[in-house]
Amino acid sequence: MHIEAFYNYCLELPGTTEGFPFDGSTLVFKVMGKMYALTDVDSFESINLKCDPVRALELRSAYEEITPGYHMNKKHWNTVNTHSSISDELIFEHILHSYQLVVQKLPKELREELRST
Repeated sequence: MHIEAFYNYCLELPGTTEGFPFDGSTLVFKVMGKMYALTDVDSFESINLKCDPVRALELRSAYEEITPGYHMNKKHWNTVNTHSSISDELIFEHILHSYQLVVQKLPKELREELRST
């Protein structure tokens, strides 16, 4: 996957914002202020994505390129290697899953605000 594809896909998701809250190289995507994806823009070797804990374990056992989230809560985050045999479509699916998990946990008023955008 190329960083441009990742970047463009994330920005297409409603309510998404981007920023560098940690340092000058860690790009973070948020929906309504809540983080759902991050990567190092200098190397773009991997993407950290939120994941349902049961699904996270399944993915890790099915793909050696998916590991517990680097510098994240290992139960709820996965790190996906971007220079691997995992297809872009599967990575997009994981990005959307991460985004949807975050949206589901938003307070009702923020979910309604998001729907109106």
